[in-house]
Amino acid sequence: MLERYSMAECNPVGTPLVPGTKFTKTMHPQTQEEIDYMRTVPYLSAVGSLNYLSTMTCPDISYTVGYLGRFSSNPGPRHWAAVKHLFHYLKGSMDHKLTYSGKDTSVIFDTYCDASHGDCLDSGRSTGGYLTVMGGGAIGWSSKLQPIVALSSTEAEYMVATKAAKEILWMRNILHKFGFPQHGASPLHINNQSAISVSRNPEHFGQMKHLDLWFFWLQDVVEEGTIAPLHIPGTEQPADALTKALALPQIQLARQRMGLVVD
Repeated sequence: MLERYSMAECNPVGTPLVPGTKFTKTMHPQTQEEIDYMRTVPYLSAVGSLNYLSTMTCPDISYTVGYLGRFSSNPGPRHWAAVKHLFHYLKGSMDHKLTYSGKDTSVIFDTYCDASHGDCLDSGRSTGGYLTVMGGGAIGWSSKLQPIVALSSTEAEYMVATKAAKEILWMRNILHKFGFPQHGASPLHINNQSAISVSRNPEHFGQMKHLDLWFFWLQDVVEEGTIAPLHIPGTEQPADALTKALALPQIQLARQRMGLVVD
């Protein structure tokens, strides 16, 4: 891929996206020079190729690829510079591969979820992400802009927790069909205490009654003992990498939790 986009000789960098990056759709080409330049840039092709990579083997770039994909209709030079930065990151992480421990023969899995409240400057919507890990490596992940505006960080976290819980039930059903029934509740690691409280106690749901009824479903699966929401400190949350641009120490920790290690 690096050769295809003439980036094979680029210098490596440590992060997929520069921390603190904030783009908007208004950063489209402003001058005729910028318009002419962007016509020569394979933005859609590059983002499409990166999207395939992020979906199949590289959860650490999922947020960045999804973020850059938001500007595909009319990207500007700064958006393209971020795509090239991501290629620099891939050059520096080529020796990292998804790895699963042969020593861990259990079929127990952990799921992590996180949301970045109101991070989309164009819509006010939040980015939600979840990560499922089994055998020491990621087996499923998602990073997407939420469909509606969340009025608080608790709402944003609760919405992505519901999405993650649906993934958990799907995993439990698949494992059961393969002869590995899950005994006890499956853990869902959340770094927002308020969202955990809402999932466990309907009395705390009063401030979020405007949400669709299907969000009540999470309370049901928690109450029946299928899913156990557990608190995890934000500094240890690997799903952070699916919702925001992290600094080098945080992206390194997230990669380790995802099972992306040097082969």
